[in-house]
Amino acid sequence: MSRTVSIAALLLAATPAPLIAGPPGGLTVERSQPDRLRVRWTSPHPVDVYMADRPDAAIEAARLVSADDRDGVYETTVPPRGHPYFFVRDHRDGAGLWAAERLIPLERGSNFRDVGGYPAAGGKHVRWGMIYRSAATPLLGGGDLETIGRLGLTDMVDLRSSEERQLAPTRIGGVAYHAVGYSIRDILSTDEADDISWADIYRRMPEQLAPQMRLLFRLLLAHQGPLAYNCSAGQDRTGFATALILTALGVPRDAILADYHLSTRYRRPAFEMPKFDPAAFPDNAAARLFSPADEEEKPHPLLEPDGTPFLSHAIDEIERRYGSLDNYLEKRIGIDARAREALRARYLD
Repeated sequence: MSRTVSIAALLLAATPAPLIAGPPGGLTVERSQPDRLRVRWTSPHPVDVYMADRPDAAIEAARLVSADDRDGVYETTVPPRGHPYFFVRDHRDGAGLWAAERLIPLERGSNFRDVGGYPAAGGKHVRWGMIYRSAATPLLGGGDLETIGRLGLTDMVDLRSSEERQLAPTRIGGVAYHAVGYSIRDILSTDEADDISWADIYRRMPEQLAPQMRLLFRLLLAHQGPLAYNCSAGQDRTGFATALILTALGVPRDAILADYHLSTRYRRPAFEMPKFDPAAFPDNAAARLFSPADEEEKPHPLLEPDGTPFLSHAIDEIERRYGSLDNYLEKRIGIDARAREALRARYLD
């Protein structure tokens, strides 16, 4: 029996956990305690719950952990950094859903999460365990590196400036590392972050990050294996990149924005930048912009005072200049209709 996936996911920023709709409906996987995961769903029929270590496991290789389950919830103990995948199958017609905890459990990481499960083109859904987005990773511990090692990453794309990468080099090894050098000044056009608005920063992204986007999509098309990409906070440049990837896969705009806003929940700024003495980096523009990590710092919602998502400024700029995100992908990034179909064949179930 081949792995049959029927997942529909729409994350709402105001809800406490991602929602995955479909038969059985409302499937979620969330951490109830450091060593326990709770799976929830809704179904008028009994279901079987399977658990697997891999997102591409056949049902025959998964372990049946709860049979003829009728109460809509299953809870299990896992290692604190365990990241299993669950398949919930309806007794009525055998239709089932795969799902996992979206956030990868790291002790000293920030905003490292799977973008799988979203509804996409042709009634399909983004595959779990293939595309990851993250904040910077300079402070990962040994256990964190083991957790990430189990993801099987083959490529990492670092969207940060050369200065940021000097201050906070990644700790993830054994993975092909890719980056395009540029200065933080290219984004800010100033030495003082307060002199530029978030709207200005986002409006510049489509052109300033085009080389990075071409690199990222080239690697996605090569499809060597699971891929991760990051910036410093994992929300702005990474959020822009995710919006383009999910657009190419046919994910609805509301799901794209909902995923974008999850960064406010999942960021842990204290682990995104190591403490450093700015005087030790006199020629590094980022050292004058990034304060040493403050453990009390809290992420802020990615919204203008009127509720407009910052990401909307980048999307609006693209639509003003190119007419649509698909046109931008084709004309600026080189992802035409044929390339989009190739991506969907690789990353949708």
